[in-house]
Amino acid sequence: MTQSLRIGLVGVGLMGHGIARNILKAGHRLDFMDHPGNQPVDDLLAAGATSRASGREVAEAAEVVLLCVTGSPQVEAALFGPDGVVEGLVLKSAVIDCSTALPSSTERVAERIAAAGGRFMDAAMTRTPKEAEAGRLNLIVGASPELFAELRPLLACFAENITHAGDVGAGHTLKLLHNFVSLGFSAVLAEAAAASRQAGIDDTAFLEVVGKGGGSGVVFDRLRPFIASDDPSGFNFSVANATKDLGYYRAMTDELGARRLVAEAVEALYAGIDDQDLTVPEIIRVLAEKK
Repeated sequence: MTQSLRIGLVGVGLMGHGIARNILKAGHRLDFMDHPGNQPVDDLLAAGATSRASGREVAEAAEVVLLCVTGSPQVEAALFGPDGVVEGLVLKSAVIDCSTALPSSTERVAERIAAAGGRFMDAAMTRTPKEAEAGRLNLIVGASPELFAELRPLLACFAENITHAGDVGAGHTLKLLHNFVSLGFSAVLAEAAAASRQAGIDDTAFLEVVGKGGGSGVVFDRLRPFIASDDPSGFNFSVANATKDLGYYRAMTDELGARRLVAEAVEALYAGIDDQDLTVPEIIRVLAEKK
């Protein structure tokens, strides 16, 4: 994609800010929706972005609208609420949902976007805000092969690894499966680290044994800084978001009729944390303190 596109963005949060910065860096025009939940946007405005008052105004100015919000209720509100994106949607423009959402909702959203004359893609993200700022996100895409081929160069300006999972909804389905695995591994490691501390094992010894054995991997590397030095920045993901995602996973498996014995225990651990504003690594401290 060599030409400059008119991009609209709803959701300039921890992940959306990095996406916005890299869209501008790639030479595209950017209009974003003003919202109290946005990260500071002075750098985006200085780079040429334009702030708009509503989703409708963002859509009116855009060929492609990206959503980077919390979940399905927020997606539906941004698209179909008063002054929402669909009210300003330009004929044959594309909507890309980078949020974590319930696949059945995603399929209904895609039908409504098509009825309004637009096209729809789910492009769920993995990795962290650090990779978002660096333009190195992973994306899991659900879309027609034609739309995927058309928009892949745009996605590549803020993502390092892009997987076409299948038709609409496949991206969000695979994202929930991924998050269950990631959060499940995190729960196992957090519980083990807490039990290790209660047993009086030195954290350095725990990290050496687990890291050189069956616990090594991406999740271990994200939680290691907290175990070693109380630094939660390796996995800047809130317990509230983990609980939300696991609730979506439960709803999805209900719809599929799939078994989820392990998932029920994992969800119970996250939902049982009183302070849902904590990050995932900080669960280790909470579990270690409980008797």
